[in-house]
Amino acid sequence: MSLRASQLNGCGFCVDAHAKDLAAAGEPAVRVNLVAAWRESTVFTEAEQAALALAEEGSRLADAHQGVSDETWALVRKHYDDDQVAALIYLVAMINAANRLLVITHTKGGSYQAGTFDSAAS
Repeated sequence: MSLRASQLNGCGFCVDAHAKDLAAAGEPAVRVNLVAAWRESTVFTEAEQAALALAEEGSRLADAHQGVSDETWALVRKHYDDDQVAALIYLVAMINAANRLLVITHTKGGSYQAGTFDSAAS
């Protein structure tokens, strides 16, 4: 979700960081590479597709006019409980805030070292 939102928001630093962290965590390259075209791929589960749709629609608020669609909410609710939905919403909000901060300050991608933020998450 964070990688997809960062791609949409044009945040080079976050795209770099999330792609490298996913690879370091053992995510196959095909899945990392296909996040940008998740609708046109076969490597994501229905639950992952629901989360990616939420990330996209939650990041493209100006394009959506009404926020997240009823179809996406139905898919999200099908696969996630209330606590998980709250966590997904929080993740979308936080990655969008981070993207905006880093894009505004012209923080470039390319130099991130995988695992840099692991201690902050603990």
